[in-house]
Amino acid sequence: MKPEIKELVHHYIDGQFVTGHKGDLFVNVNPFTNEKINTVSEGTIEDINRAAAAAKKAFKQGPWGKMKQEKRLQYIYKVADLIDRDVEEIALLESYDTGLPIAQTRKMVGRAADNFRFYAEMVKNRMSGEAYHVDDEFMNYTIQKPVGVAGLITPWNAPFMLETWKIAPALATGNTVILKPAEWSPLTANKLAELVDEAGLPAGVFNIVHGFGETAGASLVAHEDVQLISFTGETKTGSEIMRNGAASLKRFSMELGGKSPIIVFDDCDFERALDACVWGIFSFNGERCTANSRLFIQESIKDEFVTRLKERVDNIIVGDPSDPDTEVGPLIHTEHYENVKRYLQIAKDEGAEVYSQPISETHKKGNFVAPTLLLNVKNDMTVAQEEIFGPVLSVMTFKDEEEVIDYANDIKYGLAGYVWTNDMKKGLRVANAVEAGMLWVNSQNVRDLRIPFGGSKNSGIGREGGHYAFEFYTEMKVVHVALADHHIQQFGKKKQSLQTEAKH
Repeated sequence: MKPEIKELVHHYIDGQFVTGHKGDLFVNVNPFTNEKINTVSEGTIEDINRAAAAAKKAFKQGPWGKMKQEKRLQYIYKVADLIDRDVEEIALLESYDTGLPIAQTRKMVGRAADNFRFYAEMVKNRMSGEAYHVDDEFMNYTIQKPVGVAGLITPWNAPFMLETWKIAPALATGNTVILKPAEWSPLTANKLAELVDEAGLPAGVFNIVHGFGETAGASLVAHEDVQLISFTGETKTGSEIMRNGAASLKRFSMELGGKSPIIVFDDCDFERALDACVWGIFSFNGERCTANSRLFIQESIKDEFVTRLKERVDNIIVGDPSDPDTEVGPLIHTEHYENVKRYLQIAKDEGAEVYSQPISETHKKGNFVAPTLLLNVKNDMTVAQEEIFGPVLSVMTFKDEEEVIDYANDIKYGLAGYVWTNDMKKGLRVANAVEAGMLWVNSQNVRDLRIPFGGSKNSGIGREGGHYAFEFYTEMKVVHVALADHHIQQFGKKKQSLQTEAKH
């Protein structure tokens, strides 16, 4: 099914859809057919400058920075309502543009609307300060103020949901926004601009500049009027962004790569662990930062678990992402497809067995990598240490709790982890010992918007989600109020007093 698509995607700057300063365009390609979808305006430093000027004006001089919270949040609720109205269209655009199965994009779009409503409620109920009394002399209190212009750089996996995850708290807390979406998935970002425009947000509050990281993204990061950069993407890119923004002392939120372990003990609920393992690596086409891409199975159940994994892999429905029955679709882009295929060759070269179902001849035009198991993997192999970001599961074994903790932590990443056991004491011990920002015990990756999201080690810096986002999107201001005429030392009066006494 092909959604209705505009032939040219423009930037959205200062409340208008505009072409780029230089007029350059790039081609957007469908991953299922590798045919052209449409063309997109390519942003440059001039476009970023224009967006930054509009965002700064809307914050400093325009209505947004001075607007009452209640009125501001009405706009946030309005955007959520419009997303709900157009869920099917947005889901189709997302699926068509990214290769993600339509059954999965429908759920993600619903979550996107939830992001706006959640942060509107969170700002009303949780963005509050603290007050401290010092005897009868002082009261000290804190208030949270928006920082200013937020630069948001978002990825191409689940783009609409992840864009709204950043945009919603940024706007709800009173900042203005410049979004640089991933160049491989521009369609739903453009749709979001249309919805924001329809909601009537004041000009300059929300801006989108399309383009490439090396030009538009780098210009956004370096701009002196952009105080915040929230980035989701590769660890290498995140490191480069922090270097480029250091001169202007920006604050950063970095949600980076992952190579997350799923640890399956022999006393687990076998069927549920199997379900969670398969879903956790093969949903979203494997293009998920929190995917359980390293499986550690306790030796006593290894043979049975691998046999059952093979059965599942053989029967996963791979195909057209617009088909509601499809479970795995094509990877986002030929460049990414070639990189994932490169890792499969590395696996063979390192001595792993590569097990997958064959790709149908009818799907050879697309960027399809079938759900794949890498067997006989050792934890020091490249495919066990580097993020592949595709439907590929590295399978390893362990003897006991101590050994698997060592294996799980012997990696540069620390985003997520999963533990399966019916011994809850053991489950909690392991969860506490695994070096990661988020752990799930006897559960797949389920999210509660109230809790923080983020990783440790090379998987990121900072936390977003819930009221934890306020630490990034707001500035904490402290006001000290004197309640009485307390003692103030009088520098400069002692000498004057002594001189007066000497005269008398």
